[in-house]
Amino acid sequence: MSKVPQNDYTPDFVYPPGETLFETIEAKGMSQAELATRTDYSKKTINQIIRGKAPITPEVALRLELALGIPASFWNQLERDYQEWQTRQQADQRLKDWIDWVKAFPVKQMADWGWLPGGVSKEQQVFETLKFFGAASPDAWHELYGGMKVHFRQSTTHETQFGATVAWLRQGELKAQELMCSPFDQYRFKEALASVRRLTTQAPDVFQPELIRLCAEGGVAVTFVPELPKTGISGATRWLHADKALIELSLRYKSDDQLWFTFFHEAGHVLLHGKRDIFLDAVGEASTNDKETEADAFAREQLISSVVWHAYVAEGDTRSKAGIEAFATEIGVAPGIVVGRLQHEGRLPYTHCNDLKRRLVWASDSGE
Repeated sequence: MSKVPQNDYTPDFVYPPGETLFETIEAKGMSQAELATRTDYSKKTINQIIRGKAPITPEVALRLELALGIPASFWNQLERDYQEWQTRQQADQRLKDWIDWVKAFPVKQMADWGWLPGGVSKEQQVFETLKFFGAASPDAWHELYGGMKVHFRQSTTHETQFGATVAWLRQGELKAQELMCSPFDQYRFKEALASVRRLTTQAPDVFQPELIRLCAEGGVAVTFVPELPKTGISGATRWLHADKALIELSLRYKSDDQLWFTFFHEAGHVLLHGKRDIFLDAVGEASTNDKETEADAFAREQLISSVVWHAYVAEGDTRSKAGIEAFATEIGVAPGIVVGRLQHEGRLPYTHCNDLKRRLVWASDSGE
């Protein structure tokens, strides 16, 4: 037999328990003074309870059961319902006061991606956004995120928004919480990187789960999170705690050369730099500090060593597709990676050989 669905009902108004108590003693023909005598309370205390100025405590409820013959559980439930209703009323007012705060976030896009429920009231939107961040109030949110020590290398050609950036980071953090990782071990992570490099020739349905698995064995959670408007981020690195790092990837440029360079750049931050900073990076943006330059160099060396690269470009056959594909096969990387590096160094026009790059899209963008 199927179960009848149960609907949660939150009443618009709940009467104070004191009103029910007053109606009860009136029906019994009992005065407040008599009730005071029967319960061994003062007249003032009984009057305060009836007027809603004092609560019905478990002790009061027990005495009312003895005096009126109505179970203490009845009075306790009335008080709980009333207190919960009052709390919700106060919370609803606070949510109304905080509506302007939620405007700092791209809530529509967050709802489109399923991070927040859609089609809700503005007050509920505030509630769901706070819940998404795990914060009880905007002040708590500012305490958590306002002082984040972040190294930005975001796009300088597009407007960026801090609220959208933090929302993107939070989604990566939530996804990382679901990943079981071994305690961080730099040697195991370095070994994982060697295996990950070989995955660059594989299709996304092959490399994505394997990349996540290999890095998790070294104590690094890898998450793929769609880019939000006004973020301009390709990847980010942060430490969730001393034994677990997070690499978050957005597929911003949707090509394999950009994805793999971003991943190894972020891996460089994990291995080379401290655990207190958060690095936000955009591929193609100029490095503005030593740490970003070091991460760039790490990525280049991991993908194609400088010795091998210099030997290749010295041969001069860097513009033909056949030559690029042969070199990529020889060193065991995707040809798009070779094309991307040639283009970045000005050895190949950005209009050439792009068909050797693999285009990457989110499942929702591909019609799946």
